[in-house]
Amino acid sequence: MAKAVTEKYEEMILDVEVDPVGAPGVYTPLCGMTDVTITRTANVDETEVPDCDDESLPVSIEVAVRSITVTVDATGVWARSSNKTLVDWFYSGATKNIRVRNTAAASGDPETESGPALLTSQIDTRTKGQKVTREISLRFDGVPTVTNKA
Repeated sequence: MAKAVTEKYEEMILDVEVDPVGAPGVYTPLCGMTDVTITRTANVDETEVPDCDDESLPVSIEVAVRSITVTVDATGVWARSSNKTLVDWFYSGATKNIRVRNTAAASGDPETESGPALLTSQIDTRTKGQKVTREISLRFDGVPTVTNKA
């Protein structure tokens, strides 16, 4: 049996476009974010379909994808180098381009998921004797673009 090839911590990176006005296409990793969770959800509609030959039978439930939602949640330490970016972004209510990179992707495999996103939540926590922590939630505005490695 072959052993699974796995992803290393440093091979999955969350980037944010720095300043679309001054430097479009320039991304930087969000410093301090040590845990990143990507949630891909297919929102479905259900339809009950009866058996026309024998309506006494239980109906069949058929589902269809109505929409796709992708969110990114990250936690870590409050980092000075990311603070202005995150606070300004939150209070602006604007979208920023983000991307999640798989830097070890094999040729033909998904390497990035990218697109505009909203910063929907930012929680800073201080605990005596500890570093200040930060939790953020991002939500793609639409379905992200998946780019395969060449």
